[in-house]
Amino acid sequence: MDERNKPAFLIGGFGAIAVLAVLFFIVGARPIVDSLLSAEPSLVAATFALALCWLAAWSLMLRTVLGTLGVDLPLVRSFFVYSGAVFANNVTPFGQAGGEPIAALLISKVSGARYETSLVGIASVDVLNVIPSISLILVGVGYYATTAAIGERLETAVGSAVVLIGGIVLAMGLLWRYRDAIIDRLPAIIAPRIGRLGLGRFDSETLEDDLTDRMGRFFENIERIATDRWRLGAIIGLSLCGWLFQTVALLAAFAALGHSVPVYVLLFAIPLANVAGAAPLPGGLGGIEAAFVTLLVPTTGVAASAVTAAVLIFRGAVYWLPILIGGASVSAFGIRTIK
Repeated sequence: MDERNKPAFLIGGFGAIAVLAVLFFIVGARPIVDSLLSAEPSLVAATFALALCWLAAWSLMLRTVLGTLGVDLPLVRSFFVYSGAVFANNVTPFGQAGGEPIAALLISKVSGARYETSLVGIASVDVLNVIPSISLILVGVGYYATTAAIGERLETAVGSAVVLIGGIVLAMGLLWRYRDAIIDRLPAIIAPRIGRLGLGRFDSETLEDDLTDRMGRFFENIERIATDRWRLGAIIGLSLCGWLFQTVALLAAFAALGHSVPVYVLLFAIPLANVAGAAPLPGGLGGIEAAFVTLLVPTTGVAASAVTAAVLIFRGAVYWLPILIGGASVSAFGIRTIK
């Protein structure tokens, strides 16, 4: 790990521990532990197996995106590469925003693709995952509204998610609309500053030309993905499959504790809770768990201790399992420094 990034990692790690400690204090550590000890092992194993299915679906999604960009990644290797990308997201603050550069470095090293192409690939996967998640939120909340009154807490969660997602979509739209101006002007602003800092290996003029070329290819790659409609449909379909595998995994976690919860509640709870991944915590650790408990206790009628235990089993499958697989993959592929 780069020495300059250690403070951020330490702050994020202590922050996650603090949030989890508060959650255990509020809900009660003893009831949570008792619920975990009562879990049915076979259904816990099913939760982890379904998490592997989610990883497989989204690794196929990454492989399809890279295929659109002319990058060939073998099927099995794509699984371990995507697991490595999830590992990067889970150990860096701000989730995808912090992990994408590392994931792009991993993809570039394994596939031999240019770094900017790899960055477009992993960024496209993260962005396109938003489309099915919005649909699931609307379907789940819409159906829930026909069966029960929507409480203030859920209204706030949905409103916050809509504002955040809307802001991201707006920023992306502006970035795309003014891409030509960005390519023309931004390198001329950045290159002299990099030269003065001594971070570049070339003079400012050469560096400016290089940045212009890289930015041009970056936007060209985005356009290639957006205009290949067949592959785009397949990518979104794989994303939806991944979300549904997560939904069934959380359903299995509740079943392991002897509870049955409405599927439509989980359809909106999972993408909404993942919005907490934008917090400055490693992969949203602590924040996402707290968001799940906040959403699921009032909407399922299950005791807070059981909800917390189910969420911990689920997060063990979708957070800690990819860290183990992805961490081993990153090490095996030779990415030993997080910069």
